[in-house]
Order: sequence, then C-alpha cells, then structure tokens
Amino acid sequence: MALTVSQAFPILLDRLVPLETDRKAKADHRASVEASLQGAASFNIQRFRETGSFTHGTGIRGHCDVDLLASIGGSRPGSSDTALGWVKNALSTTFWNTTVVIRRPTVVVLFSGGTETWEVLPAFRTSPTADTPVYDIPGASSGWMSAAPTAHLDYVTAVNQKAGLNNGAKKLARLAKAWKYYNAVPVSSFYLEMRAAEYMDVQTYFDPATDLCRFLEWLNKIKLAQMNDPTGKASRFSPCSSDATYATALSNLNTAATRARKALNAQEAGSQSNAFEWWNLVFNGRFPSR
Repeated sequence: MALTVSQAFPILLDRLVPLETDRKAKADHRASVEASLQGAASFNIQRFRETGSFTHGTGIRGHCDVDLLASIGGSRPGSSDTALGWVKNALSTTFWNTTVVIRRPTVVVLFSGGTETWEVLPAFRTSPTADTPVYDIPGASSGWMSAAPTAHLDYVTAVNQKAGLNNGAKKLARLAKAWKYYNAVPVSSFYLEMRAAEYMDVQTYFDPATDLCRFLEWLNKIKLAQMNDPTGKASRFSPCSSDATYATALSNLNTAATRARKALNAQEAGSQSNAFEWWNLVFNGRFPSR
C-alpha cells in the first residue's frame, strides 16, 4: 500500500518487471523454435538474434513476447508475404497443436494457450558483414522496410545510462507499455520504446508521474507521428499497423493524456486521493492502492 503517488510509482515499476518463470519459459522454447526453422527446406537460416522488449529490459510482466529475428540467406523474395509464409509453414509443421498466425511484421506462436508468445521476424541482411547489421523485414502493413535492431538497442541503452536519469528511458518505456497493454491500445511497443528514449534524451532527471504525463501529452500533440530512425540506419517507425488501429490508438492516447494531466494537477495541489483515482484510470485499475 502506497501513501503518496511518489511512493506508488516505484511499486508499480517493480510489479512490471517479468518474473523468473517468464524467463524460464522463454529459454525452454527457444531451442525448439530455432530447430523448427533450421530444419525448413524452403529457406536457409544464417543466424538468430533476440530483439524486442524482453531483451531490451523493457518487457512487461504477463506480456513478455519474445521477438526472434531469423536472418535468412539467399535472395529476398519480391513479396514479404512469401517470407512470412515460409516461416509460418515451418513453425506450423513443427508445432501442429499450437496456434501459429501471421501478425505483421512477424509470425506469432502462441504457446500454452497464448500465455507465452514468440514472435518470429523473417529478415534479410542488407549491410556488409563488418558493419552494424541492417535487415530488410516485412512492413507493418505490406512490403519491406529496413531495421537495425542492435543499433536501436544501443541507442535506448545509451540514453538510459545518461547521468541523472536513473534508468529513466527504460522505466518510462515500461510505464508506457503498461498503459498500452492494460488498456489494449493498438500501438507498437517498439514505437513507444523508441519514443520514450527520444523524450528522455533531452531530460536531465526522471520523475515517473511528471514524465509519463508529459510524454503522453507530447505523443498526443504530435498525433503519434511516424518517427525517423535516430540512428539513421533504418526506415521510419510506424505507430500502428493500419489506419483503423491508428484512429483507435489516438483516441486512447487523448484520453490517457487528459487523465494523466488531471492526476498530476491533483498531486501538485496536494490531493493525493484524487491523483490516485486518475492514475488508476490511466492504468485501467492496475495502479497501486493507497
């Protein structure tokens, strides 16, 4: 139980960290997923690379999708649908009793009824071997786009380690993702993470309540605009997979930004009870009790 909002946010952040059982489940399935893809006759796997929130240290307890980039050798097919089909067919053959679906830009394997999710991303390396890896991956809605997962991880980590921020980039990313998951907001977790790092890159300290409020308001002000790659190595990042999900996400964001501002105003006015009520609405009933 927290007496103030300032005490509640560290409690919430602790609750968001994945459990050791989440990590064990991830390790238990990795070998079988990789073996399935390596045994496929239709394409040649060159290497695997874990990407995404679990590896970046921004995963949310209970929502720990594991992102596995599968680097495929040979010529890239003209259609990204073809590559997604290759991966889906291989995984469906191996895990015949498990749901395997295409959800761009990945193929999703729903182990244990969906409580453990693996997202496999087909990729074709376009950069020279000695350079930072850059890949062509399926686009959010169609076609191909470029991605540089190690460069993006390095960017988030560098911002997170800046003096005075107290690991604020990753903490803010976790809070934003918690809002997303708890409210089923159809916005990209990767987009939120990269935007959180961009926001924190120009800050000198991190306060969870203040910065989450200002971050949501900033995203609302720019209307979830596409983001240029801060590393300059890959394509722009889209916030959503379609116009329909974009409209829904923007509506959800506007509501959250309004509620977060009311929460912060109440806190600054000394009304802790009202602040707790508004933050509880932001997190759809998951904010720590007072």
